[in-house]
Amino acid sequence: MKMTETWVKAPILRGAKVLLAAECVKNLYPEIFEELAEGRVAFTCCPETENPTMLMGKLASAITCSKPVEIVVVSIEGSPHCLLLHMALNEALFVAKVRDIAVKHYVVLEGRLVEVSEEAARVARYLHLVQEAIERCPDLLEKLGHYSLEHKWARGER
Repeated sequence: MKMTETWVKAPILRGAKVLLAAECVKNLYPEIFEELAEGRVAFTCCPETENPTMLMGKLASAITCSKPVEIVVVSIEGSPHCLLLHMALNEALFVAKVRDIAVKHYVVLEGRLVEVSEEAARVARYLHLVQEAIERCPDLLEKLGHYSLEHKWARGER
């Protein structure tokens, strides 16, 4: 099911536990998707093909109208598009002015499910803070080289 194609007052959303998963997670890691979908109303989204601002608005409206008790978001680590799912949820909670909802953020990294904080998605929006983190902890770039082909290319590595 697509969140952007679902009525914000749909009965399945009322008081529900919700999963918002990147389309790639469902397709590439179906066992992780199924594990997280168990006991939740599962939605998929691809911010590369769907408007993330529209998703944020839809989430904010659903949170306000249907009052889900939990929202879990999962994406592919390293995807600039998938990062937008995490940002959309954080922004939706802010717009809806809701704090009393259980929220979990996960990324799939090399086939493993890794929980990340809401703050990680917030910090990612502020590149000057990311810059400070790199300056304070330069070994982050070495770790980045393990995961990012773009980083390896930029450094002249193969």
